[in-house]
Amino acid sequence: MKVRLVLLALLLTACSVGPTEPAKITPRAAPPPLPPQASELSEAPTSAPNSAPNCDATASLRPGPLPEPGQMPDGSTMAKIQARGRLIAGVDQNTYLMGFRNSFTGEIEGFDVELARRLAQAIFNDPAKVQFKIVTSAGRIPALKSGDVDVVVRTMTITCQRLAEVDFSAVYYQAGQRVLVRRNSGISGVEALQGKKVCATAGSTSLANVASKGTKPVSVPNWTDCLVMLQQGQVDAISTDDTILAGLAAQDPYTEVVGGRFTEEPYGIGVPKGQEDLVRFVNGVLEQMRADGTWVALYRRWLGQLGPAPTPPVARYRD
Repeated sequence: MKVRLVLLALLLTACSVGPTEPAKITPRAAPPPLPPQASELSEAPTSAPNSAPNCDATASLRPGPLPEPGQMPDGSTMAKIQARGRLIAGVDQNTYLMGFRNSFTGEIEGFDVELARRLAQAIFNDPAKVQFKIVTSAGRIPALKSGDVDVVVRTMTITCQRLAEVDFSAVYYQAGQRVLVRRNSGISGVEALQGKKVCATAGSTSLANVASKGTKPVSVPNWTDCLVMLQQGQVDAISTDDTILAGLAAQDPYTEVVGGRFTEEPYGIGVPKGQEDLVRFVNGVLEQMRADGTWVALYRRWLGQLGPAPTPPVARYRD
């Protein structure tokens, strides 16, 4: 009898259900974080029309004869820069081809950066005597107004609205706004972006321009932030000047620039308000670059992927 009870106990133990394993829960992937200061604008920015009484936006001050390097006229803005020993230029470090930091050398390079070096060459006879200060699109005008920089060379479109706050050189490059999307997105241009999220930098004319097309504008500090958001599917497109888009596309072969230009973006070198002698000096350097082939050489080096070098913009002067 005892043997039977033992066998029965063993049988019941063998058939009993042991502890169950906890259910496996597959965690949901967290959405990728937004870049710092990125925001979808609830109210689309607007830009003042590029016209105003007595405003001819792209007409600058006529240059006089350029002084010899190292011999800036006494009392001039250039003489103060010479006495300091360096030109201070506001530039970008996040816009490939125009102003970016070379990851191998750590140096700031690009088309705009070379223009700043040419200004230093004209003042000091040494292109290395320039201190670069990194400014965002939104920080360009504040940097000039505060005196933190002598000039800003950073894909800065000349507008009448901006001319109320700072001065500009003659046009040194004529850009135009287009659209960058992921390949095979089905988006063929700005007309297809109505109601879609489109990225541009704060303080740029691009943000207001694309907002006027019925998009959902997304504002960020730098153009590389836009590229990250496009890669992560957080925006449908990036829209800005074709020069900037060419640099972004070069960094990601899975993107493409689509559609034609839908704006004209004349770039000028920004100068603090009231420094007319420096504006005329800068225009003299630009005239020299157009005449001696330097402008074309810089275009071929940095922007050749946009196509054959065009004729440099013809300077227009108001006096």
